[in-house]
Amino acid sequence: MSNWASSSSPRPSASADEVINKTNRVSAQLKAIYKDNILPSEKRYRYDYFYESPFLTDVEFDAKPQVMLVGQYSVGKTSFIRYMLGRDFPGARIGPEPTTDRFTCLINGPEERTIPGNALSVHPDLPFRGLERFGVSFLSRFEGSQLPSSVLRSITLVDTPGILSGEKQRVNRGYDFTKVVSWFADRADLILLLFDAHKLDISDELKATIDVLKGHEDKVRCILNKADQINRQQLMRVYGSLLWSLGKTINSPEVLRVYVGSFWHEPLQNMDNAELFESEESDLMRDLAILPRQSAVRKINELVKRIRKVKTLAYIIGHLKSQMPAVMGKDKKQQKLIGDMPNVFRTIMKKHNLAPGDFPDINKFSEKLKDTRFSEFHSLKLDQIQLLEDCLSSHLPKLMEELPSEKDSPETLKAKYSTGRVDNTYVPVPTGAGKFGKADNSAMASNPFGAAEDADEYWALEESAERLKESFEALGPQGGFLSPQTAKEVLVKTGLQKEQLRQIWALSDIDRDGYFDHHEYVVAMFLCDAVMQKGRPIPAELPMSVIPPSKRSLLKERGGGFF
Repeated sequence: MSNWASSSSPRPSASADEVINKTNRVSAQLKAIYKDNILPSEKRYRYDYFYESPFLTDVEFDAKPQVMLVGQYSVGKTSFIRYMLGRDFPGARIGPEPTTDRFTCLINGPEERTIPGNALSVHPDLPFRGLERFGVSFLSRFEGSQLPSSVLRSITLVDTPGILSGEKQRVNRGYDFTKVVSWFADRADLILLLFDAHKLDISDELKATIDVLKGHEDKVRCILNKADQINRQQLMRVYGSLLWSLGKTINSPEVLRVYVGSFWHEPLQNMDNAELFESEESDLMRDLAILPRQSAVRKINELVKRIRKVKTLAYIIGHLKSQMPAVMGKDKKQQKLIGDMPNVFRTIMKKHNLAPGDFPDINKFSEKLKDTRFSEFHSLKLDQIQLLEDCLSSHLPKLMEELPSEKDSPETLKAKYSTGRVDNTYVPVPTGAGKFGKADNSAMASNPFGAAEDADEYWALEESAERLKESFEALGPQGGFLSPQTAKEVLVKTGLQKEQLRQIWALSDIDRDGYFDHHEYVVAMFLCDAVMQKGRPIPAELPMSVIPPSKRSLLKERGGGFF
């Protein structure tokens, strides 16, 4: 079996290269759309001032997906990161007291080191330049933690200080904590809001932090951590109490997704809910694993929200400018308009058919207006409004059509991405069967000579799968799967007869979905090589050692035999 991989591996095609580069092309086009169509309006109508959001840079479009962890002290944020990485990281501090006193950004790098916040904010390849606006007092409490990690090759993790209760702690931070959280939330792909099963009280600062996450509800996931330290009855009450507290804090009819479990490497203290915790952890890790594949969609989504805000701001500024007198009484008119801002918003909304959700917070906006002069505002330019409309109606919809995953439903995406490849489009999340009271095969997996042949997880094609990974990716799998047409072309190139290929397909497509994932592709190439190079007959059934371990349960359910 040593030579079959090279003999039957197809050469990458031009169309496969196109599929691989689609996401990168989308990012490049987003930069061009922003600079040509959106940035001129942002500068003209002072979007950076009114929304306290600096103009976007190329680095922000190229940045890896970010995951931000938020919660009160001692809820397990840093322990969760250690569990994700499978190791400690520079600057990590863990304890029952408030130990994490700074924002820590974890990034991939060749060596372990900490990077001061001031240096991090001016790094040309990292998207943190916008943090300079929070001043030295914040940057001295911001640092980067660099370490070599397969997880950090795909995503960036942001650990935040534990949220405390009381006015004293908020004053003594030296910077506006909620504004910094809001800055990271605007750029995060996923926001993990952690709670301790023993501390469900929502302090004033935590409520203020949750309030600034408004508009990002689609990115927020709640985690009820340390749930293994209470029994089943207590867990039911704690879970209900958490949902009740969140319902009072978050003014939304939809309930946030809450994951329940114990998210660190230690074994469960109480095994009553082990099966539930394992399922919950599996769901959360799957959401994290597919983040890089959804990155392009998230960037388009965030840009759409920004465009709608810019367009509404342009109409507001243009309206205020048009109401100002030409010569006298400017200050008096400005004060009158500020005091009548609810009616101003209502007038603009009806005139231009705008959505209420696209308008800024009226109280904050009015405060901002007090420090400006309406007479210095720019008038409304309809050609710039048309450029924004073109983005929403034409440019961005075309980009969405180019994304590889757009033809799949969300359910299909999750099913397909759950077996995605381990590269920069897939996060190698931890699996801890041992802590759930099950057999842990990690020792066998780390053995450089492989697992024993009588082990349940032994697969004879493991080494071949590694060698064939590159050729599989060159074919441009969509969500980790080769389409029927692509897989057919690969098999036809082997030169085998149609009947032989039919039998090979029937054996290789183990889950009968008409697609080849990486493992099914390896099985098909193995069978082709066995026929072509070794002259072996095609078996009626696959030997158990050839069937990928993840697929064996499917054959057992169908009553398929092994030999």
